This record gives sequence, C-alpha cells and structure tokens, in this order.
Amino acid sequence: MPDTTARISIWVTPGASSDGIAGLRDGALHIRVSAPARNGQANAAVEALLAQALKVPKSAVRVIRGHSSRRKLVEVKGLTSHEAMVRLGQGPQTAVGPA
Repeated sequence: MPDTTARISIWVTPGASSDGIAGLRDGALHIRVSAPARNGQANAAVEALLAQALKVPKSAVRVIRGHSSRRKLVEVKGLTSHEAMVRLGQGPQTAVGPA
C-alpha cells in the first residue's frame, strides 16, 4: 500500500508583495506569502496556498516542523510525495524530504 502522506521541504518568504510558489531554493520549494511572520499568520497562509495549489482541503495540509523558521516541513495527507510535486509542477525528484 503506497504512502498517502507527502512531506515537502519548503523555504518561506513572509511579508512578500504577493502569494505564490517561486520554484526551488537550496533543494526546497520556495513559497512567498504576503502574511507577516507573527502569530502563525505566515504558516496559515502557506497551508492555504499549498492546499489550493495541490487541490486538497485546507485540513489536509499542515506545517509539522519549523514553525518559527523560514525552512519548514509540510505534510500533505491524501497525496504521495510524487503526486504532490507533480501537481506543483516541480517534478518528483525535488523538494521532498526532511527540512
């Protein structure tokens, strides 16, 4: 039975002028969010952005490591790591694994 929980290593730029996925940065998926890095606002924005990009419910995406860091590990329930990276247009070989 395949693993149906993807883990994606990400690099976050909070306080950006707009939200979006900016490709790869040092082996991690680079995500920009306009939300500030305080009180979990940037983490919530990252989760919402990834849920929308991956076409999964918001409840399926959560930051599991690096809550107060730019480098984070995100878990996505219901997708394999391969499926997640393909949906994000990054291919299966990048940005998957521990932060």
